[in-house]
Amino acid sequence: MAVRIRLRRIGKNPSKKPHFRISVFEETRARDGAFIEELGFYNPVNGQYKMKKERLEYWVKNGAQLSPTVKSLMKKSK
Repeated sequence: MAVRIRLRRIGKNPSKKPHFRISVFEETRARDGAFIEELGFYNPVNGQYKMKKERLEYWVKNGAQLSPTVKSLMKKSK
């Protein structure tokens, strides 16, 4: 099972206020489909984000691939 850590959109589209949850998915799942674990959130409108760093490191250590956006957020948090 290939695992990816990527963003899941929770902000409604008509409101034009996107916000996302950082989640762990099986590679074949859809963007807003079933996920394994939620690791945090990201609000691009005001730049706020929060991650469970211990769990993120656990998943990466066990072979999870990071999406480019999550990777850049992880670099900012260090």
